[in-house]
Amino acid sequence: MRLVLVGPPGAGKGTQAEFIAAHLAVPKISTGDIFRANVSQGTPLGVEAKRYMDAGKLVPDEVTINMVRDRLAEPDAAEGFLLDGFPRTTPQAAALDKLLADLGSGLDLVLELVVDDDEVIRRLSGRRTCRGCGKIWHVEFDAPSQEGICDRCGAQLFQRDDDKAETIAERLREYADKTAPLVDYYGAQGKLVGIDATGPVEDVTVRAIDALRSYGG
Repeated sequence: MRLVLVGPPGAGKGTQAEFIAAHLAVPKISTGDIFRANVSQGTPLGVEAKRYMDAGKLVPDEVTINMVRDRLAEPDAAEGFLLDGFPRTTPQAAALDKLLADLGSGLDLVLELVVDDDEVIRRLSGRRTCRGCGKIWHVEFDAPSQEGICDRCGAQLFQRDDDKAETIAERLREYADKTAPLVDYYGAQGKLVGIDATGPVEDVTVRAIDALRSYGG
């Protein structure tokens, strides 16, 4: 199957992408991984992307899409893939449709991880990061035995700026403006399936795989 996974920050896309891709025996493809591979290998696209990143600018869609094209043309993606983190906007989605048509295929399904804003803020704002070993704890779901101290190495825990409620709220606004319209885009194509992303990770995975089974996955 050829899948796209969408959902707001904090919905658990990265975790679910790993489980779903393993279930389907297809590669999980994230734009972050693609960028890192191209930059570390010094490919022409990597060099171009690094130039924008070093200048603190967004990498243009054209560069990103060409990286995705190269990755989807690799042999391990011939029988299917799961895209995580791409597309992020409807222009990128339209470009992906064209790219896949050029490769003689198309998307089978788009899974949307559905979770409300309050739950996202609860999940992300509760995270605490260790200054020593970098382990991430959670004040509610995975709390250390002593508040503010890492069980693993004894170093102090802190809340990253990205995990503060006001930052999360801004990320959610950006998602609503730029990425949420993908739901309408793929819904109009009849390819969208919503999955309740609340509750234990394992329960969400079961819901996703049950949905895929009903579509032949």
